[in-house]
Amino acid sequence: MMITSLNKKGYNAYTISIPSLDDLQTIFGLAAPVFIMMMAKVAFYALIIYFATNMGTHTAAAHQVMIQTYCMCTVWGEPLSQTAQSFMPELLYGINKNLPKARMLLKSLVIVGASLGLILGIVGTSVPWLFPNIFTSDRKVIHEMHKVLAPYFVALAVTPATHSLEGTLLAGRDLKFVSLSMSRCFSLGAVVLLLVSSGGYGLPGCWYALLGFQWVKINILSSQ
Repeated sequence: MMITSLNKKGYNAYTISIPSLDDLQTIFGLAAPVFIMMMAKVAFYALIIYFATNMGTHTAAAHQVMIQTYCMCTVWGEPLSQTAQSFMPELLYGINKNLPKARMLLKSLVIVGASLGLILGIVGTSVPWLFPNIFTSDRKVIHEMHKVLAPYFVALAVTPATHSLEGTLLAGRDLKFVSLSMSRCFSLGAVVLLLVSSGGYGLPGCWYALLGFQWVKINILSSQ
């Protein structure tokens, strides 16, 4: 379907060519920082799962429920990042360059992200809080789930706005800053996870580490 759509727009999607060295350098310059950014996120979530799994069966089960519902809710913020990456380049670099409009678009995306995050936080937190039996009838697992509702809500609420900022920085080709900032967030988050795990803070400690990861990231991105 995608190939057919491209062909209708005048492209020959079946054409195969060997990229030149300059093409490869350009692709690498764009893809490598984005790859680092994505891997930092995935690696941090994997670390949380690793530490939660070592806390016992009930804790691991509770974390599995919460992290899966969290990921389902965060997907709703991705269109904001895609919108920024689609419309920002024209306003930043195109022949119709207009920085005031770019700032207005960013402001609108952040406002929409904050509003969407609040809605997602309320809805996403209400389900495991009020209807935990959807996931499990084990009271110990439900108790562990309810322990992390506060950091879960805040981390979920700030995620869509973070997507808006990430998309804007990617559209502005500020890739080095994005990759370096995410690497620093991951390193700091890994240290915090190690401390809360060794300190016996349990699953709430892991989720407060995730909350700190999100807040540090959004502050770094907004400062840029």
